[in-house]
Amino acid sequence: QVQLSESGGGSVQAGGSLRLSCVVSGYADNNYCLGWFHQAPGKGREGVARLASDGSTSYADSVKGRFTISQDNAGNTLYLQMSSLKPEDTAMYYCAAGALWMGGSCADDVYKYWGQGTQVTVSS
Repeated sequence: QVQLSESGGGSVQAGGSLRLSCVVSGYADNNYCLGWFHQAPGKGREGVARLASDGSTSYADSVKGRFTISQDNAGNTLYLQMSSLKPEDTAMYYCAAGALWMGGSCADDVYKYWGQGTQVTVSS
């Protein structure tokens, strides 16, 4: 059974930093996509950062240069380092996992497993 569990959310002032963590268990595929998504009140869920099993990463334009996605050497924990936070980053943040098929990409529809979310609130 695949389980993802986020932590590290909280309240911070604009310009501050947070690091989100996501413990991934029960996922055995060597070809995978991991990602962070966020959902603000009244808005749809959006991809923030993605990491593939080959080490490649991608970011939403709104967070490029401010957020960094990474995983630990064992591959069990996914991180999102968030710096220079802005009020518009306020949202529920979710980690997700899915299979990376040969020739495919970490598009939104590959993510099948989701955590419960952790709230990030940035005040001005």
